[in-house]
Amino acid sequence: MFHQFGATAESLSKASTAVFRIGTDAALYDDPEDVNIAPLLDSRFDSEKCEALKRLLALIAQGFDVSNFFPQVVKNVASQSLEVKKLVYLYLLHYAEKRPNEALLSINCFQKDLGDTNPLVRAWALRAMAGIRLHAIAPLVLVAVGKCARDPSVYVRKCAANALPKLHDLRMDEHATAIEEMVGLLLNDHSPGVVGAAASAFTSVCPNNFSLIGRNYRKLCEILPDVEEWGQIMLIGILLRYVIARHGLVKESIMFSSYNKDHGNLDEDEHDVTLKKDAGYATEKTVSELTHMIFQCYIEGPDEYLSRSSSTIKIAPKLDESLYTSCSNEVVRILLQCTSPLLWSHNSAVVLAAAGVHWIMAPKEDVKRIVKPLLFVLRSSPASRYVVLCNIQVFAKAMPSLFAPHYEDLFIYSVDSYQIKALKLDILSIIASDSSISFILKEFQDYIRDPDRRFAADTVAAIGLCAQRLPKMATACLEGLLALIRQEFLCGEIRSLDGEEGVLIQAIMSIISIIKLEPPSYEKVIIQLVRSLDTIKVPAARAMIVWLLGEYCSLGEMIPRMLSTVLKYLAWCFTSEGLETKLQILNTITKVSLCIKGEDSWTLRKIWTYVIELAERDLNYDIRDRSRFLKKLLSSNLESQNVEEENSESRKDQSSVLAECIFGGQTKTVTVPSEPINDRFYLPGSLSQLVFHAAPGYEPLPKPCSLPYIDQYDGAVNSDSEEVDDPGSSGSSDDENASDYSSEQSISGSSEGSGSNETVSGDEGDNNDDPLIQISETSNVNENQNGGDHSGSSGFNDLMSTKSLESWLDEPSKSSKGSETEQSQVRKSSARITIGDIGSRVKPKCYTLLDPANGKGLMVNYSFSSETSSISSHLVCLEVLFENCSLEPMFDIVLLDEDSSKSADSTDQISQAAENTLKSHVDKPALVSMEAISSLEPSQKAKRTLLVRFHHHLLPLKLALFCNDNKFPVKLRPDIGYFVKPLPINIEAFIEKESHLPGMFEYVRSCTFNDHILKLNKESNSLTEDTFLVICESLALKMLSNANLSLVSVDLPVASNLDDASGLCLRFSSEILSNSMPCLITVTIEGKCSDPLITSVKVNCEETVFGLNFLNRIVNFLAEPPVTHS
Repeated sequence: MFHQFGATAESLSKASTAVFRIGTDAALYDDPEDVNIAPLLDSRFDSEKCEALKRLLALIAQGFDVSNFFPQVVKNVASQSLEVKKLVYLYLLHYAEKRPNEALLSINCFQKDLGDTNPLVRAWALRAMAGIRLHAIAPLVLVAVGKCARDPSVYVRKCAANALPKLHDLRMDEHATAIEEMVGLLLNDHSPGVVGAAASAFTSVCPNNFSLIGRNYRKLCEILPDVEEWGQIMLIGILLRYVIARHGLVKESIMFSSYNKDHGNLDEDEHDVTLKKDAGYATEKTVSELTHMIFQCYIEGPDEYLSRSSSTIKIAPKLDESLYTSCSNEVVRILLQCTSPLLWSHNSAVVLAAAGVHWIMAPKEDVKRIVKPLLFVLRSSPASRYVVLCNIQVFAKAMPSLFAPHYEDLFIYSVDSYQIKALKLDILSIIASDSSISFILKEFQDYIRDPDRRFAADTVAAIGLCAQRLPKMATACLEGLLALIRQEFLCGEIRSLDGEEGVLIQAIMSIISIIKLEPPSYEKVIIQLVRSLDTIKVPAARAMIVWLLGEYCSLGEMIPRMLSTVLKYLAWCFTSEGLETKLQILNTITKVSLCIKGEDSWTLRKIWTYVIELAERDLNYDIRDRSRFLKKLLSSNLESQNVEEENSESRKDQSSVLAECIFGGQTKTVTVPSEPINDRFYLPGSLSQLVFHAAPGYEPLPKPCSLPYIDQYDGAVNSDSEEVDDPGSSGSSDDENASDYSSEQSISGSSEGSGSNETVSGDEGDNNDDPLIQISETSNVNENQNGGDHSGSSGFNDLMSTKSLESWLDEPSKSSKGSETEQSQVRKSSARITIGDIGSRVKPKCYTLLDPANGKGLMVNYSFSSETSSISSHLVCLEVLFENCSLEPMFDIVLLDEDSSKSADSTDQISQAAENTLKSHVDKPALVSMEAISSLEPSQKAKRTLLVRFHHHLLPLKLALFCNDNKFPVKLRPDIGYFVKPLPINIEAFIEKESHLPGMFEYVRSCTFNDHILKLNKESNSLTEDTFLVICESLALKMLSNANLSLVSVDLPVASNLDDASGLCLRFSSEILSNSMPCLITVTIEGKCSDPLITSVKVNCEETVFGLNFLNRIVNFLAEPPVTHS
């Protein structure tokens, strides 16, 4: 084109591409190795910073690692430009997990942006904080989400709803209640956008907490049509599950009648309304059983239903008749009414979700309203058509009359994919009726001529299914199938024609399925197929005809007469037959030999002997094995027909009985095809229904009427009284929740319950020796201690900068004075005691680093030591025990950092690499070189001391264990309880240090303590054991066994009620290894001695993040159940 100007198609294409790229950022991808990014990031012009950040994001999109720019990018987080802020947030979200320490530096800026006047900035800041999956800042994120949930901006509240699933993914189980309360708050929002995001959060966080739905049910139903499309899908599923769990199934629905089919809870005439309509498609029993199976799978799940149905005792869970509801129920009526408009939504997924509600809950006469919307969706994209057809297939199986009048809408188009064609064929064969079968068969005749021969074979199979479901049309279908077989292109050498074999095989299979319905009526059809053996050359087709001959060898008068001739023909061509045909010839001759007696028995015996001899010399071992088996099985039976000997009578009986069991039975007459017992049905519209197995996150419907009755359910209380408070008046309620915010997975101890391979050993209370008690003084020792408790309710709010949040958080700061006055009125007298010899009874927990199964016989356990390293105060000491559990000695055992092990190619280089580890990692976890174990004999143990610098990192440290030149990757899980060392001080020094750490350096949480109950029950008969002392001892042992602390004092309450432990107080002191800052712990008890005690834990520490994580760790192990030993 335009060759005179030197232009080509390629050059013009490049030119047009360049024109379209003008004015866009596509040019950023052309120069990935641009070295001018660093100067641009430090520029004072926002436009140049934007250019640099866009180039960084372009490099990230192309797979380049640009994390080295992290410090420079973090500096720009405080920029006033909205575009720069947004780009910085995107960069931080990508690299925060790789650079956690630097990411923490930007938290203050995020908090400041949370108070910005621009709602976009507040939303970006919250989204960035929630996207940084760091356990250390999870408590701060939780507080921020709680505040943003009450923000006046709809977009900010929506971002808060989207952040809740991210917090839930951090496994903050102890704060599940607070997160669920936020979900309920957002579900009560007036904005449809917020409600849609809250519905998604509800599905991820608390899908079974229907009390949140009951309070807002009416409001959610009213707002459902206005919610965004994907939020509508979530909300429809939530409302459906709530109605079933609260009110049960609808009595008039097809689902309820099928669920109670086996119990007779409904009248027979009411139950058979649908079945009478479907009598033209199949027997009532078949439709009823299939419908029952589908809806039982909805309630129980396919796995549970199939396991129960396959068991010997098939008892379905009975539904109490008094708990069902009616379609006139206002709750059900509102649900059906609000979902009816969504049947005509533009989103096919919404249509399918709404159709699922009406399919399950609507009366049987109203279910038909879902038909036209579903058929209308068939005009959309191919993917949507396939999904809808998969669900229509299930609907049609349970209720064929539903789609029967609309069979023309399911006719196949030439542009349809094969999968869609196959689904439509199956649906047409299901819904075919006496009035429509003639039109459907005419359509099938055109499909057989389709160039896609696989589709043509499926059409032939569909014709057979129609004949089975409609016995009146069996003769017409059979004639068409026989005509198809008689065609020249099917009877000749068709092996060269691609796909024709499948059509012929499927045609014969369909004919056989029709013959099984009433064999005596189709004797001539069997004879006609047997005569076609001379022309049909396809091995699989010949094998089926031979099987048909053997199955019905005694049917009628003509077939037994022609057996000898046909078997002679099969014996003559035996050597040239295919594998499957040869096997069927052997089986057929055996069946005939057992069934036919009289004049032809001698001829049949000769044919059998001849074929057996040919098979014994066949090249295929399957043929040879089958022939030897049949010869051994029937040789005595055939001989006994001519030789009558008494001594062979017993042998004859044994072989003939066995032969009759294997070959003597005949296929039973089948009136209606039964569905496979292993069919799996899932809820309409779910991914599981497409893949035929439970996809991740799939849950069946709740048990009907499983939700207890509450007055406020279904919106009985006016929802207007539960509206969201104004942002300015919600500070006090947030302060109450703020004291409970933390991150469970930010503590290494929380991994003990996560299913890992760690095993805990040791019992804090094994020793029953009485403690040495020394009463030193009696005074009001709680006076100073209680004075600092008032700030616990707002400890996490104090973590955030007051300047950055003062315009955003409108909350009072004078609540502490009132708490001091209240506490002063309930102070109790107490006696300070000393528990003697407590240190000797402390047994640290033992964890498994490597088990023998994964370590080829080497077992490695470790425990944290309370000793302090003499090398550096920053190092944590661990006792590692190596044990050889194998039968062979082990050599050269050493434990290294994974990074050091990669650079070490041999054992000689291992020690040198380990020595450099601590020097090269200043702010990363590092491992000091361990003394190698040269050899370890079987059953021998060796102990080593391991020194690790965790640098406050709470994620597992990846190590490499070398043994016998084998490398075993292991993970060492840190425990923040040993990031400190004991600080021996007296009570006066403790109170003085505590007074210097008030307000934002003080954090309080509560938990339940149960360890003392087991010991009290064991010593209930002892008159000398003091209950308070048992509690003190159990609590002190629990604390000292899980953290490296020093016990300062124990204060016992002095009161007239000896069963009241309220006021018991224990104090512990410690010092952070990395910076020698004091960390003070005060544990206060409330409750009765014989009951679980409410334990309040207060931590005073200047290191904010460390103090929060340490508090969470203490609360976690105090709430753990005691370790018992049998």
